[in-house]
Amino acid sequence: MPQDLANKVRIEPATLDDLPELVEMLIELFDLEADFVPDRQKQEDGLRLLLEEPSRGRIFVLRNDHSLLGMVNTLTTISTAEGGFVMLLEDFFILPAHRSQGFGHLLLDYVVNYAKKKNFKRITLLTDKLGDEAQRFFQENGFNFSQMIPMRLSIEPENR
Repeated sequence: MPQDLANKVRIEPATLDDLPELVEMLIELFDLEADFVPDRQKQEDGLRLLLEEPSRGRIFVLRNDHSLLGMVNTLTTISTAEGGFVMLLEDFFILPAHRSQGFGHLLLDYVVNYAKKKNFKRITLLTDKLGDEAQRFFQENGFNFSQMIPMRLSIEPENR
């Protein structure tokens, strides 16, 4: 972490106390993404599931002394292709007022170093097709396009 930025912020695991700010960030993020419609209750429920059970994944926050500036959600799964734990990186978000200041690089570097320390074999992420800026950011930080194409099946609960 560059010293001048390190003096301004810290990165740490999110807590339940951060939940209201995290929900607001996800609302803002999902407003930008073509595949998702913001739903405050769903975002709160999903964040709470992670915060209450860290073995599912971790939420790391970038904060100063006053508020959150950004967040990232890391989910843990197992890859039979890699023969070990892999990470799905989701919800990478820096508040607009704090972009282009190096904070995204700090947060991503933190996650990569965390993955190395915990012996994850790979980090996979999805970016919005229309998100050229996000795609460039991740490519500049060593991520490559995969030959895999994501597909999705939404499941509706039977008891509705």
